[in-house]
Amino acid sequence: MTSTHAFWLAGRQATGEDTFDVTSPWDGRLVGKVSVPTDAQVEEAVAAAHAVLDEFAATPAHVRAAALDHVGKRLAERAEEIAQLITAENGKPVKWARGEVGRAVSVFRLAAEEARRFNGGEAQRLDTDPGGQGRLAVTRRFPKGVVLGIAPFNFPLNLCAHKVAPAIAAGAPIILKPAPATPLSALLLGELLAETDLPAGSWSVLTVPNDRMPALVQDERLPVISFTGSDKVGYAIEASVPHKHCTLELGGNAAAVVLADWSSDEDLDWAANRIATFSNYQAGQSCISVQRVIADASVHDRLLPRIVAAVEAQNTGDPSDPATDVGPLVSEDAARRVESWVDEAVNAGAKLLTGGKRDGASYAPTVLTDVPAGVALATEEVFGPVLTVQKVNGEAEAFAAVNDSKFGLQAGVFTHDLQTAFRAHRALEVGGVIIGDAPSYRADQMPYGGVKQSGVGREGVRSAMEDYTYERVLVLTGLAL
Repeated sequence: MTSTHAFWLAGRQATGEDTFDVTSPWDGRLVGKVSVPTDAQVEEAVAAAHAVLDEFAATPAHVRAAALDHVGKRLAERAEEIAQLITAENGKPVKWARGEVGRAVSVFRLAAEEARRFNGGEAQRLDTDPGGQGRLAVTRRFPKGVVLGIAPFNFPLNLCAHKVAPAIAAGAPIILKPAPATPLSALLLGELLAETDLPAGSWSVLTVPNDRMPALVQDERLPVISFTGSDKVGYAIEASVPHKHCTLELGGNAAAVVLADWSSDEDLDWAANRIATFSNYQAGQSCISVQRVIADASVHDRLLPRIVAAVEAQNTGDPSDPATDVGPLVSEDAARRVESWVDEAVNAGAKLLTGGKRDGASYAPTVLTDVPAGVALATEEVFGPVLTVQKVNGEAEAFAAVNDSKFGLQAGVFTHDLQTAFRAHRALEVGGVIIGDAPSYRADQMPYGGVKQSGVGREGVRSAMEDYTYERVLVLTGLAL
């Protein structure tokens, strides 16, 4: 009999009256039962977080850093167990799940380092004008309040880490709400947090169903919301609480540009393999998966068959098999949606070069060309193992094609030319430009986020800490400077 996983209420385990099942996207087996907090328990968690706000903000840096160091260490010690859990609840191939655990370890390490140096204060002399003689300004940062972190299913551990670790490092209490499809990794993270000396109330992990989230989102005691998910839900949250600070990471349809100077056989093989890998590595369920390939006409005809071959070489199947590259999507409904978008594009005139087949929650890695403008596949985030290839003439047309999107998260540009790299950085309307590789590269310490409908604000440990805090100026008077 499967035991029920408790949630974490103000640092302690608790159970509610109801439960829900977590099942494997691969074979439908029951992975775990999870307890659902009652309205009274949610209220208790929010009240505890609000009550501890001043105490937690004043907690010495070494206390918060030690807690973050501990969590990182324990994640590393239990890495294989956690990777298997991610694979079970998410369907992510275990080799990618292992990578996710490694990244989460880094997030907590980076947060511990930032906790030790963040908010040291900046002094600014004010006697640049006569009225400021004898005055000195000291600027420090303080938490805006309790953070409500809403995490998605696609990185069930690492994107929870990106909500929790910066909040703890900055001294901001946090209530974490994991995705209903993948709550087990977040609950295990709570288990590790419970081993620390962080104040009660400074963190909770609440498995609240989506239909009960509006009350939490609108609670005035939670002035900061950090949301990763769809643009539709993200902007609905922002519209419902215009007075709150919202960090929204809302995805995109990332482009990989291959320019004329990236033309040797070695170059094209590298580009094709990186594109194939990172259009499929989470079954395409990454905000920066390659969805659009934009190839200069001078290399297009040599690149396209390489991409198709590299996509077809991706190993699909059981995500628990270390040889598997591409597992199922998070649900059969998600796979059906991808199937419908590809079918729509093909019926409108797109050419299907490989893939295009669904088996339950799995969808075969797919490549299309000649995708008409206006179909969902050309305008929306597919969030599946599908990429499109487009031929352009020259750099300017390539960059215009990247920008011809309502999204702007990251883009990859395959070029050897440093001047081109800087032109791309200036021209592309995205949050990050990756030179010489796919757009899917992310280092957990760098600012990460988008423009246009890819969201507002930035993640990345220090960037998130700045998002969770505000500057407060202290002016000292009567000093002999």
